[in-house]
Amino acid sequence: MAAAIAASSPKYSPFRSPEFNSSFLSGAAQSKGLCFQVKPIRRSRDRNDVRLVVTAANGEASGGGRFYFNFTGFPFPLGPFLNRRTQRYEAVKDSIWLFEQEQALGFSSVSTNIRMTVIKLKSGGLWVHAPIAPTKECIQLVKELDAPVEYIILPTFAYEHKIFVGPFSRKFPQAQVWVAPRQWSWPLNLPLEFFGIFRSKTLQDEDLSTPFADEIEQKVLSSPEVGIGPYVEVAFYHKRTRTLLVTDAVIYVPMQPPECISNESLLASAKNGLAVRILSKGREVSDEPVVDNKMNRQKGWERMVLQILFLGPSNLLEPNASFSQMSQKLIVSPIVKTLVFSKVPEKVKDWIDRIARDWKFKRIIPAHFAAPINASRSDFLASFAFLDDLLEERYITRPSLSFLFTSLLGKAASYFPPDDMKTLSSLDQFLVSVGAVKKTVSGRKK
Repeated sequence: MAAAIAASSPKYSPFRSPEFNSSFLSGAAQSKGLCFQVKPIRRSRDRNDVRLVVTAANGEASGGGRFYFNFTGFPFPLGPFLNRRTQRYEAVKDSIWLFEQEQALGFSSVSTNIRMTVIKLKSGGLWVHAPIAPTKECIQLVKELDAPVEYIILPTFAYEHKIFVGPFSRKFPQAQVWVAPRQWSWPLNLPLEFFGIFRSKTLQDEDLSTPFADEIEQKVLSSPEVGIGPYVEVAFYHKRTRTLLVTDAVIYVPMQPPECISNESLLASAKNGLAVRILSKGREVSDEPVVDNKMNRQKGWERMVLQILFLGPSNLLEPNASFSQMSQKLIVSPIVKTLVFSKVPEKVKDWIDRIARDWKFKRIIPAHFAAPINASRSDFLASFAFLDDLLEERYITRPSLSFLFTSLLGKAASYFPPDDMKTLSSLDQFLVSVGAVKKTVSGRKK
């Protein structure tokens, strides 16, 4: 097993990244099979934000310990199909840990990280948010926290998170399973039992009767049908650490790739394949083999990000300009904004307003990309500023200096390069035409 002990990092700015720096400050020290490496990361405003990065490096973990077979998913199967490395980060000392694995989209060269968050309760037990694949390595890293798993949380309807809850809960049969309401799946609306989730309890909006409500509060976004089904996501607030947990509501794209994404995946993305040729706009595309170096790994990451955010970005051949505009700021993903939140802006605005009004959080932990993000309520609201353009005037509050500042930040957070948005906008129009999603709401244009 290898552990990397990270020092704290510089102050958060919405225009600077909170990712880990992968360069080593010192070499490794061996002790009973352990390898400790010191890495610098960003300084937080909270002295408790010291991260202990732990990954398994022994033979078992790199082989059978990381084996997990999955060949399902819709519309694409979720990879890696056989082997998933898990890394554990201590986000808040002795309180919150982040577990990350690589998640690939089908047979493509596109990957991102998927995150499980574990919080230690006052009882000494663990509260697990959005479980990931329960490989032997992952379960061992959980057990090393030396505390029983008391609660397992499914905070969304989304397949990529739902698929692991059943297998993970079987590793901890004494734990209670709590799930977001209005679960559904497509193209077949299968019951939770089909996914191996049994005897689960349903999370309700602002329910103070849940057994962990004294420490972790919840607010449910349960939209009307946005097309083939409703969008459901539960946000949580850990009061003691002032931490907001979301699934897909907001993201913060780091400048550098998450450490759980393999070099092989990054280099495969850097290769000039079919997608690059299609989106090259007639420019010459090199057939030279991809050399394993920092520049090509970075190019692979930038291409991954743009495909995840836009599906068909304007320029994969030279992705840096668009990537720079989308990284290192708190945003709503273009896909979520276009295909979901723009369809039900009233519901979304009510949800985010209640979150910002009631919870005095200072950090956000989403299920993908960078975390923890040192962000205020103003930063959070600014990322949803696009909602104001979709709603009638009665939803807009009286302007104030704070409101105007938030609006300016929001314009920056909501700006997506128009050329990159073309494919996503065309997809939205097609899905509307066939009735798969609702038409975008725009109260001001009525």
